[in-house]
Amino acid sequence: MTETLISVVIPVYNYARTLPRAVESVLAQLDEATADLLVIDDGSTDDTPQVVEQLLLKHGGRFRALRKSNGGLSSVRNLGIEETTGQFLVFLDSDDEMAPGALAALSQHIAANPQSLMVIGSHWSVFADGKRSLQAARPLPTAPRQRLLGYLLDKTVSISNGACAMHRSVFEPGNYPEHLRNVEDLPVFAQVLARFPCSVVNQPLALVYKHADSMRHDLRQSLAAGTDQVVNEVFSERRMPDEMQDLRQAFLAQRCLSLFRDCYSHGEYKLAKGFYLQALRADWRTIKRWSYARKALRSLFR
Repeated sequence: MTETLISVVIPVYNYARTLPRAVESVLAQLDEATADLLVIDDGSTDDTPQVVEQLLLKHGGRFRALRKSNGGLSSVRNLGIEETTGQFLVFLDSDDEMAPGALAALSQHIAANPQSLMVIGSHWSVFADGKRSLQAARPLPTAPRQRLLGYLLDKTVSISNGACAMHRSVFEPGNYPEHLRNVEDLPVFAQVLARFPCSVVNQPLALVYKHADSMRHDLRQSLAAGTDQVVNEVFSERRMPDEMQDLRQAFLAQRCLSLFRDCYSHGEYKLAKGFYLQALRADWRTIKRWSYARKALRSLFR
């Protein structure tokens, strides 16, 4: 029996409308690689269960589906790790789409780069008006510390779910933190960059749809995750090597700045000021970041 190379997991919660697009984008290319598909419904309250049944009937059981009580995206991804057998996992959001040829490109890249345990690809950003923008995958630094700096602080390393594949061994230090309902992938991507060989395939692997009701834009969820919870998870001893722990304070400042930016863009100027001051306390060098300092000054008069 041929061992499965890639397992694609689609978590879904109340995205009945877009789920068929996501599922069929994967099914269209399963034959191009040794791959399988698992859809996990996280206790949806819309028509998702019926849509899943219709898709199973339509496609003759070419994929598996599970339903669980609602527990958040981390719990779904962790269940996906447990329930699949592929050497590599791709987590595709149910409102996104796998790009044509993605599985074939991943299979070829993995075969040519057997040492790589995370493959990062390009992706298309798709906007509400139908326009697309290609987000190319940049070359990765070879040193783990430089990769981590690029991801957590300098923002020169970008990773999108659906546009990357991770070997299942990279979850041994820690899987997805179920107490975080937002930025739950950040601790996982950070630990992989810090601990494991990674590579880039410069081909679009996913179409990532931008829309206002996405959790990516949910300020309430971002505030719930806060600063300390996220920083503590990223820099927990099991995830982050000792030699990277000195980056903790700088990341705390960066996390505060991210929340400052989110609050500012939502018109929550009082909250924004609080996060900017917290960033300054964490790392005084924050004041040199003029784009944030200008917004912080503006917020004083709003």
